[in-house]
Amino acid sequence: MTNHDLKKIAAYIHIPFCEQICFYCDFNKFFLKGQPVDDYIQGLLKEISLTMKKYPRTLETLYIGGGTPTALSAHQLDVLLTGVNELFPEKLQEFTVEANPGDLSEDKMKVLLDHKVDRISLGVQTFDNELLKKIGRSHNREDIFTTMKRLDKVGFHNVSIDLIYALPGQSMDNFSATLNDALSLDLPHYSLYSLILENKTYFMNWVRQGHLVLPSDDVAADMFDLAKERLEKNNIFQYEISNFSKAGFQSKHNLMYWNNEHYFGFGAGASGYLGNKRYKNLGPVPHYLNALNNEQLPLLEEETLSKKNQMEEEMFLGLRKKEGVSLSHFEEKFQVSYEEVFGTVTKKLLSDGLVELKNNRLFLTRKSLLLGNLVFEEFLL
Repeated sequence: MTNHDLKKIAAYIHIPFCEQICFYCDFNKFFLKGQPVDDYIQGLLKEISLTMKKYPRTLETLYIGGGTPTALSAHQLDVLLTGVNELFPEKLQEFTVEANPGDLSEDKMKVLLDHKVDRISLGVQTFDNELLKKIGRSHNREDIFTTMKRLDKVGFHNVSIDLIYALPGQSMDNFSATLNDALSLDLPHYSLYSLILENKTYFMNWVRQGHLVLPSDDVAADMFDLAKERLEKNNIFQYEISNFSKAGFQSKHNLMYWNNEHYFGFGAGASGYLGNKRYKNLGPVPHYLNALNNEQLPLLEEETLSKKNQMEEEMFLGLRKKEGVSLSHFEEKFQVSYEEVFGTVTKKLLSDGLVELKNNRLFLTRKSLLLGNLVFEEFLL
């Protein structure tokens, strides 16, 4: 990795432990029981320490995800966050921790608050108990409302929830009911994801075996349109393909990704982006810890991005945002003419009605919001 002068940088910390493995999930994760969790926490803090000595930077945002960070005990969370705050003493613009309904007790919430966590991302997925069981979630509808009451009671108000649509057997009426429940919480941020079948997941195997039937693409598109309409009626507006928020509550951390800024990735299987390098850590916990026990960073692989690669990523990440890509920023960042690099493809997409150009910003049209990947591919040089 380069010791490049990075003006803005974020950090992601991965907790790969779960009390239950969801049937659709392909993230680097392991059953919590029997895992060396305490050793892993110390390994994480060591990785951060070694990295910051090598690449001293001031963080803008910090995000702890998984897996399930709140599968850790209150004591383990306290040890982790005490260490993290010592290693990153600066005031962050945003500090997010992922959580699952049902495992976020009041004592864990207080630990998070005491350690300057100011945003919670809650993995709800659906409010339908039957569907929650079908997708392998351990919580139920009542757990969601109980957790939200606890969060409000202790003083957490910047809360986002994730919802997944186009689940097995899900109907429009069922999804509409989930939207009713979600909107009744009156939250500042909502993320909506269509179910994606990933290799090496239970769901992919079941579909291949003919044991699982998913809603059609048309039904999935109708679900998304319904969600967008209902959210906007409640002054919760789309700012990225899958993300909606009230004014001022956009995820600052995720915007770092979509703005193609740099970030550290800490933990087993985590990925990072520094200078012109993308890197990925070792995934298995024993391999990850073994490297750190030998005073080495747990690097699995590293890729050097050419200027061409970086320009491609600037486009397909930036176009995910509702406001799109600033062409003047692109030219300033890469010291090239946008027209020279992407002029031809942009003209084609404009004529096809898949992008718009306004105030020197390029962005997806309503027509192409659900076809994002097809548009992004056009920017591969």
